[in-house]
Amino acid sequence: MTSFHVDFNNKIGKIKPMHGVGNAPLLGCNNMLFHYLGEAGIPYSRLHDTGGNYGGGCFVDIANIFRDFNADPADPDSYDFAFTDWLIAELEKQNVQPFYRLGASIECEHYIRAYNIYPPADFQKWAEICAGIIRHYNEGWADGFHYGIQYWEIWNEPDNEPDIRDNPMWKGTKEEFFRLYEITSNALKSQFPHLKIGGYASCGFYAISDSAFSANANSSHRVEYFLEFFHDFLKYITSPEHKSPLDFFSWHSYMTIEKNISYAQYAREVLDAYGFTKTENILNEWNMGPNLRGTIEDASYISGMLCAMQNTPIDKMMYYDAQVHANYGGLFDPIHRTVFKSYYAFAAFNELYLLQNQAACTVPDEKDIIPLAAISEEGEAAAILVTNMNPVPVQVVCTLAPASGRRIAGITCLATDTSHAFTETKTFQFDAAQHRLICDLPEHSFYLFRVRMK
Repeated sequence: MTSFHVDFNNKIGKIKPMHGVGNAPLLGCNNMLFHYLGEAGIPYSRLHDTGGNYGGGCFVDIANIFRDFNADPADPDSYDFAFTDWLIAELEKQNVQPFYRLGASIECEHYIRAYNIYPPADFQKWAEICAGIIRHYNEGWADGFHYGIQYWEIWNEPDNEPDIRDNPMWKGTKEEFFRLYEITSNALKSQFPHLKIGGYASCGFYAISDSAFSANANSSHRVEYFLEFFHDFLKYITSPEHKSPLDFFSWHSYMTIEKNISYAQYAREVLDAYGFTKTENILNEWNMGPNLRGTIEDASYISGMLCAMQNTPIDKMMYYDAQVHANYGGLFDPIHRTVFKSYYAFAAFNELYLLQNQAACTVPDEKDIIPLAAISEEGEAAAILVTNMNPVPVQVVCTLAPASGRRIAGITCLATDTSHAFTETKTFQFDAAQHRLICDLPEHSFYLFRVRMK
């Protein structure tokens, strides 16, 4: 048994948009699964590796949109927006905001031949191309739109390998990338000061963990390079001669919740130390790996991660990935063309997000029981999402303090476990006199308790 207390009278902050995803459930250009994004209230879709290898040859990537680098960036005919227009329009229909990565998709087969991951031949021209893309989607240029896309990310994982020959994301030196970032970020910020310009989608901070975790990232030398690159980048863009904006810093992790919490803290501390106290700290690729794909264990991990990271310095997260056929696509079943139970973790978290305000909640004494509570502004509606990541059932006892001047009028529960898929269950007890909720949480499960107050 484990216990914790929720105080709905104590609002401690806003529920953050942790339930973003990478990409969308593409089935070619069939949108039959996109409605799931809207129904789960997915706030952001990060557009990177979109459509598969090489951006599917037609989506998002600079090389797919501006196919001839010798063309004129000021000429609308130099751009091919067709497929990316379709994708972003479908996301907008579901009220999902694109988080647009400017650059290239990963080229895992680069050892045969690399195509789009070399430093651009002309950095200034590359920045002009990026500006053309922004004008198309935000200012109506080139028969475009007025979407108001806020986040524009410069490149992805240029730090992927210390040896250029091994790097599937950047066939240049780190100094060349720093220069590309400097030119592009300053150019874009001068033209679009109201937008968020940042990067660089770091591979992460595994080196601050022990050797076992470093080994999972292939080599200690490689993960140490991630940190070296991070610090050298910040030194470069804070130097008087290369000063550059950084509205957000994005990074990746494929580790445990415990490690991710430490990485989030590390990123915040380092950014602050370099003077970037207002820079958003965004984890926009995370996953525990494909081995548990489609299992209830994976679903419980995802729910636990969404809730646990709320209490860290992270500002936003995007799970990698919401594509159907990707190895790391843990939300959609490619055989039956429906959702895995992991999807419901996002739907459950969204109910907290819509309530807006995080309510104070004590930490349970049982390991891997992760609760998160939220309450509406007026106090008439609240919810508690409780995740059991343990391989055994755990009885949970939760005492509740109602919002000031209110009483608890009723509680319902949506369960996700081996026998429920975010469906109602009555397998809990509520003692109204004691304001005490008791529930036996099955192994690898998450239960959302909706609380009504009068």
